[in-house]
Parts: sequence; C-alpha cells; structure tokens
Amino acid sequence: MQFRLRGHVQLDEMKSNMADEKGCSRRRFLKTAGVAAAGLPFLSAHRYRRVWGANDRLRIGLIGCGGIAQAHLGALLGMQEEANIEIVAVCDVYERRARRFQDWAWQEGARPDVTTDHERILERSDIDYIVVATPEHWHAQLTLDALDAGHHVYCEKPLTHTVEESFAVVDKARSTGRKLQVGVQGMSDDSYSSAHEAIRAGKLGPVIEAQIDYVRNHPEDQGPWRTRVDDDLPKPADLNWQRWLGPAPDRPWSAPRYYEWRNYRDYSGGIASDLFIHRLTRLLKACGLTYPEHAVGMGGIYLWDDGRELPDNMEMLLEYPAHEGITPGMTVHVLGTMGNDQGIDHLIRGQDATLHFTSDGWEIIEQGSGAVIERHEKTGGEDIALHHQNLHAAIRSDAPLHCPPELGLYGVVGITGANQSWVQEEMLTWDEDRKQWT
Repeated sequence: MQFRLRGHVQLDEMKSNMADEKGCSRRRFLKTAGVAAAGLPFLSAHRYRRVWGANDRLRIGLIGCGGIAQAHLGALLGMQEEANIEIVAVCDVYERRARRFQDWAWQEGARPDVTTDHERILERSDIDYIVVATPEHWHAQLTLDALDAGHHVYCEKPLTHTVEESFAVVDKARSTGRKLQVGVQGMSDDSYSSAHEAIRAGKLGPVIEAQIDYVRNHPEDQGPWRTRVDDDLPKPADLNWQRWLGPAPDRPWSAPRYYEWRNYRDYSGGIASDLFIHRLTRLLKACGLTYPEHAVGMGGIYLWDDGRELPDNMEMLLEYPAHEGITPGMTVHVLGTMGNDQGIDHLIRGQDATLHFTSDGWEIIEQGSGAVIERHEKTGGEDIALHHQNLHAAIRSDAPLHCPPELGLYGVVGITGANQSWVQEEMLTWDEDRKQWT
C-alpha cells in the first residue's frame, strides 16, 4: 500500500469507549462557520450538484468504517484531485467510527456527511458509486440494494458470504448495467492477465496443476483475528448491534463476535474467504477457470482452541474440468498455515514448462532443461488505489474491470466449497444444474 493508515480504530475502541473530542479540525471548522456541531446535514442532490457542477467528477459513499475501510479512505483521499473524485458520505452502524472517518476526511480537505443508516447513502442521487467495506455477511444485501438504486459499486472481497448470494449479485449487475468491482486488489497487477495470454498461446503445454499460498506466523498466545478483547466488554452506546447483525442470526451482544467476526461462520469464511480468495482469484484469472468439479478443505483448530468456529490452519484442493486451449483438467492447491510463514512457490505447471510467479512478474521455466524461456515484468500491483482507478475508468469510459462480478463469483464458489468440505469432512462435488455443492 502506498498510503498511511490513521491508527487502529478497533484497538482504540477497546481501550476506551469515550470519543476523542479534542483538536478536531472538522469541529473547529463547524464552530467557525457557525454550523451545528452535530455534523453536516445530508445535502439534496440538487444542492450538491449546484455546488460542485463538474460533469466527470465521481462522488463516492463509503459504507463501513472498520479496518479495511481505513485503507480505502486513505487511498481515496490521496487521489482526490488527480482522479477528480469526492468522498461525500461515510456510514457505519457504530457512530464513533463514522465520526472518526469524517474527522480524518476533513483533515484532508474532504467534506463528507456522516450517517449510521446506509439507506441514507443509497437513496442519494448525487452519489456515483458505493464502497461496501463491511463484514462479509452484509456484502450481498448492500451490493444488491446499491445496484437497484442505480449506483456503481466497489465491493470488498469476497463478493458475498454464500454461493447463492453471488449468483444473485451477478444477475443484478448484469440486469442493471452498473459497474461492480470486486475488491481482490491483486487483479490490478497485470501478472495474471499476461500469464493467461502466455498459457493460451501454449507456452506451458497442457496445464495440469497450480499451487499458491497465504501463510502467516501468529504469536502463540494470539491466533488469527484475535485481539484479546474482553468477553465482558459492554456494547458501546452508539453501536447499533441489531443493525450490525443484519441478515445474520439474531443473538445477544458479543464483543468477540463484533471485534473478531472473522472467527465465526455467521459472518465470515475465515482463512478461505479472507485470505484464500486473494490467491485463488489469481489462478482463476491466469488459467481462465470458472467452476471446480470437486472441492476439499482440510485443516483444523490445531493451535488456538479459543472458541473460534473456523480452522486456524487450512489447505484447499480444487479440481477443475477441461478448458479448451488450456487444460485437460487440473488441480489447484492453496496452503494456509497461520502458525508458520514459510511459503511455497507460486506456480502453474504445464506438461512442457512451468510458469513461476515472482515479485517482479513471472518467468517460464522449460521442463527438463530448466532454462528460462520467457520473462514478464509486471505493471500495476496489488493496490487499492489502482483498483479504484480501474473502476473510475470503467464508469467513465467503459474500460474492462480488473475483477468483475463473474470472477468474484468463481472465487466464492471455490472457497465456500472448501469450507463446506471442512465442515462436512468429505469431498464435495459441484452440481452445475443446481448451482450448489453436494
């Protein structure tokens, strides 16, 4: 990333549930201008356009003000003038979070409104696209509603929490004609589209296998996504817990479920949906893959039996059918150890050669001789700013999206198959007619 985050909102909240009201430039501005300290009211579309007037300016609403949203806001604030964009509204069900985002934006010259009700953003006709940066269980509903309201969308990965939801979102994007960028930012690295061209040209021969990893080394006393939050931490008064739960099952307030939601199946797919989706999508794009035939998810809660419902270490194996010009059938292996960060090479294996992804791009190594027969130096990168810029180009000039909804769907099918396999302790088969795992 090429921007600096403005502190860790979640840890601040856990240390203190008191909002910091000191030294805020937004409030100083309000006082000077004589505007009510409660924040700017939502402007009507008519009034807003009368103020700004630039025909090609893109106006953005941000829903969700947590960790990943910090990266989005930082990137967007950093490109306001160059990209001719404006952040006009921020929203979170936890008002303190939304206010902090508003404060940060004011310090950088933006003047977003703030709300805790996402409907207030979706109903605005002066917003061009919505950024959905919420927990996974909200992705589908917010994206569907935004598309229905006529907005373009940048939806964080994974596209949705379930396969059924992904099909609904893809259908909606097609029927509305709105642009939908899925937040797998690595797709703004041209290594994978260029690898696809090389593979289509037959430079590997028939492709038979690919491997990739996402590994980390978490400390012994703090497993993936645990923050040491106190189970008895009370709900902040300005957090709407029922709204946060949304489409998830109703339950009493739980600090771990809110602050550490990636550990619970109601809201996340854990390692598969938060990490594997990044890696799998790279291979899907490079090899032109769509739906797997079989899925296996293996692993367990090996190191951190702390109440989590998803594995703390995991491996995924997917089998894909024949794809003309690329493969007679192939397997994809994704490794996800969270207690050891020793990775494996990122490879696509063909009968004649192997494509090896490197930090600079990729190289093709001939089978047998080991000679490097072709190299590619990448352009772009795994960068949120570049991913937003690609969406801007798609909205303004119909440029191809780097991660369109169909690619997001294929990724969701793969990772949910692996998770379901892990839960059921069996290999699953993709039912093409019913569009589900069996």
